[in-house]
Amino acid sequence: MSTNASERLDSRFKGFPVAAQPCLVEQIGRRNWNLFDDDLPYPLAVLRQTELEHNLRWMQAFARERGLLIAPHGKTTMSPQLFGRQLALGAWGLTFATVFQARTGIEAGARRLIIANQVVHRADLDALAHLLRATDGLRVWFLVDSLAQVDLIETWARGQPSAVRFDCLLEIGVQGQRTGCRSFDQAMALARRIRQSGCLDLGGVECYEGGLAHGQGDHDRKEVGDLMARVDDVARECDRLDLFQYEQIIISAGGSAVFDLVVPGLKLALSRPVAGILRSGCYITHDHDFYSNMLRNVERREGLRASLQPALEIWTMVQSVPEPGLAILSGGKRDMSHDLSLPLAAHHVPAGARARQPVPAGWSIFALNDQHAYLRFQAGPVAPAVGDRVVLGISHPCTTFDKWAWLPIVDDAGTVVAAVTTRF
Repeated sequence: MSTNASERLDSRFKGFPVAAQPCLVEQIGRRNWNLFDDDLPYPLAVLRQTELEHNLRWMQAFARERGLLIAPHGKTTMSPQLFGRQLALGAWGLTFATVFQARTGIEAGARRLIIANQVVHRADLDALAHLLRATDGLRVWFLVDSLAQVDLIETWARGQPSAVRFDCLLEIGVQGQRTGCRSFDQAMALARRIRQSGCLDLGGVECYEGGLAHGQGDHDRKEVGDLMARVDDVARECDRLDLFQYEQIIISAGGSAVFDLVVPGLKLALSRPVAGILRSGCYITHDHDFYSNMLRNVERREGLRASLQPALEIWTMVQSVPEPGLAILSGGKRDMSHDLSLPLAAHHVPAGARARQPVPAGWSIFALNDQHAYLRFQAGPVAPAVGDRVVLGISHPCTTFDKWAWLPIVDDAGTVVAAVTTRF
């Protein structure tokens, strides 16, 4: 299957030089473009090769050393090239939020997918049935959390010209938060109904713990522990009643904030083999703020030193210093995430410089417009000047990736060595 390696890049893509000749993604490294030479226009979202490769290998090893599998959440990057790399390093499969997203994972070569969401709508059921029929060896599990959802799926199935069966996972949820069964009794009634369904096969139990993470050790440990205990209770009862329909039972959880806390709950001893599957997604590039802060707790709990590293950043240029203490940068809401927190001023590259340096204390982004970032700085020996570059760190990679149709991968010397495309 294609991984989009031969997609053509040209000046229609934000960040690609307007005067440059078009080229294939796989040929981008031949251009010898370099960030320090200002060969590409600003703003520019960049992936750092060393940190990216480190994160890919680190998370795979984290899961393997704990006897778990990983199905990275593809919604973070929606990049076929990055999906291919995750699979090549040993990912069990990929996770997505929608059937539309899953199609990109299939094209990248994945044959085991989790849609960590409810599939309800007729058009999505049509699309999923089509993908399953058209792709040899494909297995897709989606989430079920209500009898109403089962009713809708069965109504759809009765209108199909031939029998259709879908794999599903029973979702356990949290009161006041996102989807999922709120009680043991609700979950068990649903599991029994799925077992009787003519078009659904129950493959395991799933939850999402990320909404419980506050960055407070005792709170996070208790809340996540309570959720995983509920998963345990439901999984054991389903196993006792023979409601699972395959020889291997899937138990899955794991966002990107407190993924270590779900590990014990993914290793249940049931009557059949258990596949414990982590679904973390943001680990691939990590970030400079929210997930970096959450990771400090993971490192303390697990006794880790070198763990994940920020691999995604935004290069901007100082386009104006209209008054003392204020610089306007060429990048805004259309270019970088701002849903969890504003970007962080991370590095300063003076005009003509061949190396980055940490920004002085007191430099901070305090506002974003569509196309501009507002940098506040204090008087001192180093100040941003028109034509300088300021490298911004982001919080939450998902909502930066979706603003870019392609991203260059750069080595430690700033040279563009490869690129990825996205399919949002």
